[in-house]
Amino acid sequence: MAEIIQLREIQAARERTQRRLCEHRSLERAVTLVRRSLAATAERLEEAPTSEQEELLDRIEKLAAIIRYGMRLLGQMPHSNVPTGEDSLV
Repeated sequence: MAEIIQLREIQAARERTQRRLCEHRSLERAVTLVRRSLAATAERLEEAPTSEQEELLDRIEKLAAIIRYGMRLLGQMPHSNVPTGEDSLV
C-alpha cells in the first residue's frame, strides 16, 4: 500500500514539474512577443508626427514595464530592480 501512495506522489510531482515547465515556456513566448511589440512601437516613434508621439511613448513605457515584470517572473531580473511608482504592475 505504501508503494502505491509513493507512486502517486512521484506522479503528482512529475505533473507539477511539467506544468511549471509549460508555464515557463508560455511566459518566455509572451515576453518575446511583448519585446517585438516594443521594437515595432519604437520604430513607429521614429517617424511619427508630433501629435502621435506622446501616445507611443506611453505605450513604450507600459511595454517596458510588462517586459520587466515578465523577466522577474522568469527569474531573469532581480526583484531589487523593481521601479517604484507608475511602473509598478502589482
